[in-house]
Amino acid sequence: MEFGPYPELIESSLCRSVEQAGVRLRVNIVRLVTERSWSLEVVNEYGASTVWDELFPTDRDADAAFCAVLAQEGVEAFLGK
Repeated sequence: MEFGPYPELIESSLCRSVEQAGVRLRVNIVRLVTERSWSLEVVNEYGASTVWDELFPTDRDADAAFCAVLAQEGVEAFLGK
């Protein structure tokens, strides 16, 4: 099976690693070059990924959504156990 080229992504400057309570999370905020909306994914240190179903109008909105969940639920929200 052959696949075409991967879509070109723009990575937000807000992408980063966050450590809280000894747990490291990778925050990925990206969009397709051809789109305006941003997607949000958080990957924990075990490789489990949490991806938001909704798209965000700005990368700052995506980051705010991550920060809100982290503040309300803590890193447990991203442990996927």
